[in-house]
Amino acid sequence: MGYEEEKLRQLDMRYLRMARIWAENSYCVRRQVGALIVKDKMIISDGYNGTPAGFENICEDEVTGKTKPYVLHAEANAITKVAKSANNCDGSTLYVTAAPCIECSKLIIQAGIKRVVYIDDYRSEDGLNLLKRVGIECVKRELEE
Repeated sequence: MGYEEEKLRQLDMRYLRMARIWAENSYCVRRQVGALIVKDKMIISDGYNGTPAGFENICEDEVTGKTKPYVLHAEANAITKVAKSANNCDGSTLYVTAAPCIECSKLIIQAGIKRVVYIDDYRSEDGLNLLKRVGIECVKRELEE
């Protein structure tokens, strides 16, 4: 591995550790996911999975234990937060603790994110396949403890 590749790997690890810590803000029981959007070496947004603003912070149905249909994924929260700012995601990198689903992948494409770095697989590879289809670089990293 060359010097630049190693430097990028170390940077990826740093941001992934931060995303994992950010995931701790989630009230979701089944899975806590954190996301950071980085552009020009600056964190321009962050997000974690949870209910929309104004809703109770309960992600799962009390009876079935399944995630409520209106829970937002970490990537969607991070991208919509950028939409409320003066910034944009063009050419940025998304660091997320779990690979994106198909719905979040659509948002990633439309937001102009060019690289996605993640730790854990999602139950379906449809999101990653969609991203790769449009040339977005997808990198899975093993987080070193």
